[in-house]
Formats: sequence, C-alpha cells, structure tokens
Amino acid sequence: MRMKVEFKTDKLPIAYNTLFMSVIKEAIKKSSEEYYNSLYFYEDKNNKKTKNFTFSVYVKGYDIENENFIVKDKVILNISTPDVELGINLYNGLINYPKFIYKDYELKRIRVDLGKEMNIDSEEAIFNALSPICIKSKNGKFLNIEDSEYIKEFNYISNEVLKNYRGYGLKKELNFENIKLNKVVVKEGLREFRNVTGKPYQYINGYKGKFKLTGDIEDLNDLYKLGIGFKRAQGFGYIDLMG
Repeated sequence: MRMKVEFKTDKLPIAYNTLFMSVIKEAIKKSSEEYYNSLYFYEDKNNKKTKNFTFSVYVKGYDIENENFIVKDKVILNISTPDVELGINLYNGLINYPKFIYKDYELKRIRVDLGKEMNIDSEEAIFNALSPICIKSKNGKFLNIEDSEYIKEFNYISNEVLKNYRGYGLKKELNFENIKLNKVVVKEGLREFRNVTGKPYQYINGYKGKFKLTGDIEDLNDLYKLGIGFKRAQGFGYIDLMG
C-alpha cells in the first residue's frame, strides 16, 4: 500500500524526519488508539520492535532560513507499507484530520492519494531511493558503499526486516549494484540520541538514487514495499521501482 500526502505549510525544520514521524503516529492514533498502542507500546513501555513502513519527504519550492525551510509551494509525504491494517489506519487518520501541529509548525493536509504498487516478476530490479538508504556495522558505524562490510550488513538488515514482517528472512542472498547513488548526510534530532550523547543532532550517512538488486522475487517485492536498510520508520530507505 502506497500513499502520497500533500501538505501546505509556511515552514518546516531542516531536520524534518521527527516531525513526519509525529504526523504518522498522530494519524494512526486518531484512527484507532487501540491499534496505536499495540504498535508503539509493549507492557507500558515504548515498543522498539521494527515498524513495517517507510516514508520519504519532498519539499517543493523553498528558501532556507536558520534551521528551517521556508516553503513556497508544497510538501509531499510518500508512505509505503505492505501491512494492510497499518495502511488503513494511517489512511483513515490522514483523511479525517485536516491539520497536524508539531511544536510551532502547522501542516494543513490538502489531499491523500493512493499510489499504484508495481509487481516485480524478475530476479533483478532497478530501484530509485527517494529517502537515504542507511546501513550500519555491528558497532553502529554508518557505512559507506565502498566499505568492505557494506554488502554483508545490507543483507543482514534486509533479512531482519523481512523476518520481522513475515516470520522468515531472505530466501536468497541479495546482490547489490550501485548505478547512480549519491551520498547524503541527514541531520536528525531524536530525544533518545540527545539523552544518551548530550548532542542536539545526529548526523547520518546514507545514499539516494538508482541501484540494482538481484535476489528472490518474493524478497524483492516485499523489500520494495517495506523499504531498505535501517531507520525506515524514521524516514530512510523509501524506494521506487524503475520502469
């Protein structure tokens, strides 16, 4: 299930991922508080289990002023999930509530469109990463494509993402090929990171652009819907199928 959400707003923080995480959580909560609690809490504590969705953000027409985008046109939020229950709750929450407020930012929801989900019928597919693909080593270091362990850790997190969603991991090892990926550094302000490090922002290496994956057809289809890599529910790893 893929959806495209259009917002109007005067400004957005440059580190906007946390804002849109809040919008998504609020939409789910407004649709069904029971479902929201089952997704985000476990035994009255934050549920750190991986969430089966990913998103990307596109800001059209802007200036940069201090720590904000001054938005001249619109903001588009793209969301993808293979989980129908999650998708329906998210869609209903977005449709039924026209305004979302986060700190001193206000977003007016203009429209919500359901996107066409394509089907992969070959063992290789070319994708375009619209939000950065984030791959980490075992000790938490953000990896570059050139790093020797990149492919190994790419397969590791893909296996974990699939296992979390469907109960079993990769059916076949993935082969990853860079076609035209560009390195980006994302500025992210998460409370948990601030509490641990005392630093206001975390800087995350990732890659946006075109790449090819070769693997099992079912694996490729599920990863296309779930997203790729770490931190998917925080606005990383949203991919579109090319052609």
